[in-house]
Amino acid sequence: MKKQLREWKVPSILLTSLAIAGVGDFIYLVAINLIVYQMTGSAAAVAGLWIVGPIVNILTKFWTGSFIDYRSKKKVVFATYLFRAGFIALIPFAPNIFAIYFLLVLLSVAKSFFGPASMTYIAMLIPRTKRKRFNSIRSFTSSGAFIIGPAIGGVLILSTSIHTTLLITAGFFVISAVLLLKLPAEEEIASASIPALTVAQIIDDFTVVAQFVSRNKYISFIYMGFLLIMVFSFAMDAQEVVFTQQVIGLSEMDYSLLISITGIGSVSGGILLSIFSSKFTLRGMISIGLLMTTVGYVIYAFSWSFLSVTFGFLILGFFSVFMNAGISTFYQNNIPISIMGRATSIFQLLQSVMQVIFILAVGVLADYISLSVTIVALALIMLLSAIVFFFFIMNPQKAKFYVEEEESSEKEVLV
Repeated sequence: MKKQLREWKVPSILLTSLAIAGVGDFIYLVAINLIVYQMTGSAAAVAGLWIVGPIVNILTKFWTGSFIDYRSKKKVVFATYLFRAGFIALIPFAPNIFAIYFLLVLLSVAKSFFGPASMTYIAMLIPRTKRKRFNSIRSFTSSGAFIIGPAIGGVLILSTSIHTTLLITAGFFVISAVLLLKLPAEEEIASASIPALTVAQIIDDFTVVAQFVSRNKYISFIYMGFLLIMVFSFAMDAQEVVFTQQVIGLSEMDYSLLISITGIGSVSGGILLSIFSSKFTLRGMISIGLLMTTVGYVIYAFSWSFLSVTFGFLILGFFSVFMNAGISTFYQNNIPISIMGRATSIFQLLQSVMQVIFILAVGVLADYISLSVTIVALALIMLLSAIVFFFFIMNPQKAKFYVEEEESSEKEVLV
């Protein structure tokens, strides 16, 4: 028991740091939506918050990986926490909506570094045999943040003000940064070995990732295919409020309750997976998680009442935890740590391009056809894709890509 506690000391600190930052993200999300709506009275201005992140990713992901892979991942994550804390703390002092959107862009830039850096840092710090449980617990904490964050945000806003809430939220990221200081440095990097961030270097790094993709087609196909399927869900989520109110006929209170119920489903799945992660195979987590998550979206697309859409969202929330924990573990186990920052950045770049295209396309289709038909079509295409993926993942000849034993951890995938 004592040995297990010692072994999980570092992972526990990292999980706590990530969890606190996750809660801060959701408190910030509630506050920023309210402050933008109060300043503009425009639903379009609020909807624009969905576009800022993907657009910034498109502009930054070309080079973030090249920056991250040659530097300390711990220091990069630490810096993103502090930058996010600083930018959020400045929002209450922004004189107009343009200044707020400028700060939102800077926040998105910091987050564009955080994703690839944190993914790589986790892979470096957490042994292969512990990654599945670590990612399972992280999915649980993320689900918990989905419920706790907005709840804390609502209480803070009602008891203080939106501006005070944002200042408190900045403190969450400072706490996460302080916890990160207690973790070991994952590597010693000599300053002289860091290449200059030039166009030639970025092109060279793109070439390295392209070579990896061409030599490891199955790994690339599974992960890029997963990202594409998730783009369908992102496009549906962007229209969620309108769809539930105009098509299904829910009230704002019904919708708020629906989101809370979805969070309960996610937390339930997270608790189950955290406790019994060793009982689930990696392939099962990904394939069943992906398939059932898409089933949840299909039920949502065909819903006609609060009860039916609740059932769909419960399934969606419960199984998305399995899917996300599984795909994160698969990715960390199969992408070489030496190029993980660059690979993650480029994959996320492609995902962001697809997100922007899909959001705009869904908006146009909803106007020219109908939102109901558009959401149904997206859900059915997503389900068909998930079924195809199920057979690719469960192919017995590809079992080696889902091995979790430590002895396979040193086998570097061809780059």
